[in-house]
Amino acid sequence: MLENFITAFIVYFVVIDPVGNAPIFLAITSHLPRRQKIRVAIEGSSVAAAIMLFFAICGAWILQYLAISFTAFKLAGGIILLLVALDMLSNRRQQRKEQGSDITSQDDNIAIFPLAIPLLAGPAAITSVMVVSSGAAGSLKLSLLGLGALASVMAATALILIATSFAESYVDRRVTSVFSRITAIILAALSIQYIIDGLIALGVITAAG
Repeated sequence: MLENFITAFIVYFVVIDPVGNAPIFLAITSHLPRRQKIRVAIEGSSVAAAIMLFFAICGAWILQYLAISFTAFKLAGGIILLLVALDMLSNRRQQRKEQGSDITSQDDNIAIFPLAIPLLAGPAAITSVMVVSSGAAGSLKLSLLGLGALASVMAATALILIATSFAESYVDRRVTSVFSRITAIILAALSIQYIIDGLIALGVITAAG
C-alpha cells in the first residue's frame, strides 16, 4: 500500500512540478506584495486541487461513459506523459509556461488563471490523476491512498510557493531547471512503465520473469 502511495505521490509531484513553477509564480505575482503572493499561492493550489479531485473522483465514470477501456487510457496517458517528460528535458514546457504567463501577469484572477489552470492543473496533471484513479477503481483503500497522495502534493505545492515568496531573492532558475530535468527523467520512466503495463494487459508483450 505504501508503494502505491509513493508512486502516486511521485507522479503527481512531477507533473505538477511546483519547484519548476516557482520562478513563474514569482513572475506572475511580481506586482503583488508578499501577503497577496501568499494568498495567490493558497488559492491557486486549492483551485487546482479541486479541479484534479473532480477528475480523480469522476475519471473512471467518464471513461466508462465514453466506452474507453482503462488499458487504452493507460497507454494514451503513458504516451502523453512521456511527451511531457521529453518537453521538460528540453525545457520547452517551461518556455511555453513562461510565454503563457506573460500576458496575464497583471490579471486580478491570477490565482485561477494562469496559476491553477494551466500551470498546476494542466493537461498532464489531469491525465495523470485519471490514470492513477482509474487504476484504483473498485478498491476503496487504493482510491483513498491516491486521493491522499494528491492532497499531500497540493499541500506541498502551496508550501513551496509560499516559501518561494519569502525566499524570492534566493530563487535560482538554474537550480530549479536542473531539478525539473531530474524529475522529468523519473516521469519518463513512469510513463514507459504505464505503456508497458498497457501492452501486457493487451497481450502484446509478456511480463518479464
